This record gives sequence, C-alpha cells and structure tokens, in this order.
Amino acid sequence: MFRKILVAATLSVPLIATACATTPAARGGATGAAVGAVGGAVIGNQVGSGHPRTGAAIGAVGGAVAGAAIACQQQGGCSHNPNNPRHSQLYYDQHNDRYWYEDHQTGNTYWQNGEPRTRVPRR
Repeated sequence: MFRKILVAATLSVPLIATACATTPAARGGATGAAVGAVGGAVIGNQVGSGHPRTGAAIGAVGGAVAGAAIACQQQGGCSHNPNNPRHSQLYYDQHNDRYWYEDHQTGNTYWQNGEPRTRVPRR
C-alpha cells in the first residue's frame, strides 16, 4: 500500500511543476518528464527485470529533454533570435522596463527571454 502511494506521489510531482511553469520550454519539459516517467516505469517493470524506479528515472530524463525541445521548436525558439524569420524586432515596454517581440506566425508576444507576454485568442 505504501509503495503505491509513494509511486503516485512521485509521478504527480512533474504534473504540479507543469502548472507552475512560466515558459513553454519549462511546461514542455515537465509534461515530457511526467509522460516519460510513467512510460519508463511500465517498460522498466515489464522488460527490465521488475525495476520500475530505474525505468521511471530514465524515462523522466528523456521525456523532459524531448518535451522541452518540442516546446521550443513549436514556439520558434526559446528566446529572441534575430535570425529567426518568425520573430519580429525587439520592442521596448517602458511600463515593465523589458524588451519583447512578436511571433509572426501565431501573433503571440514574448519577453526577450522567451516568457509569454500576450496570447492571441484562438478562433
């Protein structure tokens, strides 16, 4: 019984981290870690001589890397890149004392470090 609670608590940590993440890369990494941990635990238990913890750890690392990379690619990069045709020039926000740019493909705006600034409503 304790083992099931421990496994459930361990697998819920990446999901909680996803809710607190501010950048698409962090959310993608946390989501990938959660999915990878579950998949790794199942595979590790079935294939790896009954070692779900080892499989979960390996799956979480692989999932986090893959999730962050996919999220950055979908956004067009994790921070402003003047060579990226999807990114506009940098604009200065005097109220927040920060620079921001627009993603020409989605219309969303991001701070220079890649954190979301505004979202265009989906139709």
